[in-house]
Amino acid sequence: MTGSSPAAVGPRRARGRLGRWRDQAVALGWLVLVWNLLWGDLTWGNLVGGLLVGGAVLVFFPLPAVSFGGRLRPWPLLVFAARFVVQLVSASLHVARIAVQPGYRPRGAIIAVRLRVASDLNLALTAEVISLVPGTLVLEVDRDSGTLYLHVLDTHEPADLDVARDRTLTVERRIVRAVGSDAELRRAEKASPERGTRP
Repeated sequence: MTGSSPAAVGPRRARGRLGRWRDQAVALGWLVLVWNLLWGDLTWGNLVGGLLVGGAVLVFFPLPAVSFGGRLRPWPLLVFAARFVVQLVSASLHVARIAVQPGYRPRGAIIAVRLRVASDLNLALTAEVISLVPGTLVLEVDRDSGTLYLHVLDTHEPADLDVARDRTLTVERRIVRAVGSDAELRRAEKASPERGTRP
């Protein structure tokens, strides 16, 4: 007769609880980050407000468990943060130029971008980062296929759609480099043949 001894079950339960607490801490950290980005100012008040709002969201609106199977890499995380700030400033200036240019009517397009790592966590993080960049909006997320449907501002030719798609996959790759597992990183580094489509 085989079975797990109480001595073996105890550590497994402890590791399971630790994993759940870790996942909750990661989710709270991202919620606090998004809260501060939405306010546009990093202050103690916004940090405390983000903790309170994020904690309330996790308690009163619990989402399905999203397991964090990756590992945190400090240097790629710093690279991701720096590149995100540069992209945020560049996109903001581009949208501001469009807004003040007399008589200019930008064309928009909708593209479908299939991510190479279709985990719930990667879908959520990539969609959040893309949505925070002016000029790009996530319209829908297909969880089954790992596809993001994006509205892209100011497109003139099919090459612009390819640029937007490649930019999205680059964001995904930076996120996976920062917090993904080794297996996810290998998938993210692979080239994908799919291209965006104009409506």
